[in-house]
Amino acid sequence: MSAADPHGHRYEVSTEGALSVASLPDSERAAIASRLLVWLAMAGWPAEQILQVAGIRIAGSNGEGARIPDLTLWSKPQPRGVWLALTDLLLVIEIVSPGSEAIDEMVKRHEYAAAGIPRYWLVDRDPALTVTQHRLGRSGGYDVVTKMPLAWLLNTAPADHLG
Repeated sequence: MSAADPHGHRYEVSTEGALSVASLPDSERAAIASRLLVWLAMAGWPAEQILQVAGIRIAGSNGEGARIPDLTLWSKPQPRGVWLALTDLLLVIEIVSPGSEAIDEMVKRHEYAAAGIPRYWLVDRDPALTVTQHRLGRSGGYDVVTKMPLAWLLNTAPADHLG
């Protein structure tokens, strides 16, 4: 698997073996990811634990998949590598792009929950940039904790959402 190709595409593989091709992030998506990264860093998270577009391996019932979330938060720095194990992964953040809505809202949500990732945040590209925060529930699926505009989220402390 290659993280990028000469044409600027990123490749991901679902745990079902389906290949998806995504273009590089546009400037709005990059700015949203940067705002969240700075918010986490200003709250004291070390930069080595906040990674943009780091590949993660996800085990599934039909094999192993590989995803490249927009932002990940880890409990400790990760070893150097292209595809990281899920050990120590606290949060995955995906920023919806045109055409990726169904994959981000359904497929990745299911995969991340099945993999045991404690938190999954989805940032919609609506006028408010709504952030939907999911937390792994007792049933093994994600429960929606809250939805709020990105501007509101950035005026709170990360600890209010990650504790």
